[in-house]
Amino acid sequence: MATPNLPQKFDQDAPVFPVSVASQLADMHPQTLRGYDRLGLVVPKRARGRGRRYSLRDVAKLRHIQRLSQDEGINLEGIRRIIELEAQIDGLQTQIQRLNDTLQRVQNSPEAAARLFTAEVTGDVHHGRYRARERLAITYR
Repeated sequence: MATPNLPQKFDQDAPVFPVSVASQLADMHPQTLRGYDRLGLVVPKRARGRGRRYSLRDVAKLRHIQRLSQDEGINLEGIRRIIELEAQIDGLQTQIQRLNDTLQRVQNSPEAAARLFTAEVTGDVHHGRYRARERLAITYR
């Protein structure tokens, strides 16, 4: 049963937690969160009075940093680089998904058969949906 006054799905990026609550959720000292903000590891949104407001995604990131630091023994510069690379990977995965979606739309369009070519190992190219074990299908736009 749905509660009429509560959202059905909580926004992971909604900046709702002040430093005191976020530090409890992340099991860290509030000063640690302020230090991570200064270093750019976790940069929360700001409230009107310039107070920091953390989202659930920020809290998860804080816990990830804590695990890397305490369990893996990685220093803050290493953690910064890991977070940067993870963000880059997420962006690339999003791009791959968009490209796959576009490719599916193109391949499922009525004009797809006119755009499909197969190439033999010898370099001979054939138009249409001819497939063989030693042939490679190449799609052109």
